[in-house]
Amino acid sequence: MKHNPKHLAWHETLEMHELTAFQANNLMGFKMALGDILDPQLHSLYIEAIQGVENNLKELLHYFPEAPVGTRKLSEADLTAYYAGHLLGFAKTSVRNYAIAITETATPSLRETLQKQLNKAIELHGKVYYFMYERGLYPSYNLKQLLSNDVKNANKAISL
Repeated sequence: MKHNPKHLAWHETLEMHELTAFQANNLMGFKMALGDILDPQLHSLYIEAIQGVENNLKELLHYFPEAPVGTRKLSEADLTAYYAGHLLGFAKTSVRNYAIAITETATPSLRETLQKQLNKAIELHGKVYYFMYERGLYPSYNLKQLLSNDVKNANKAISL
């Protein structure tokens, strides 16, 4: 089987998208919270996390030109996309965490509670996803635009 070095594979491009979107969104949150962190040791940990995530994003951005589709620069005036993406990331992570927790649960009543909460997390994820999709904030069926948004958001997070 011949390796095609002209572009990344689709599956790795999508994983790169997920990592970039997740890290850019959290980097913005870390930077916005930094001024509120009073404990010097925790403040140092935030600085370390910020520097690490900035470096991660800079490294990942080098691969975007190798994606199966090109990217273009977009601009956005408000933070609706950030806040919606932050909520979507929370909902997505909640679904994963509840699913994992249920596999570790032996007590039937706790399992029922976690299953109810998992279903609520799935519902929230769907509502937030469709909110974003309907407003063009999560163009999940347009890989070119999805990757373009990743580049824009990662650069915005780095420049904060």
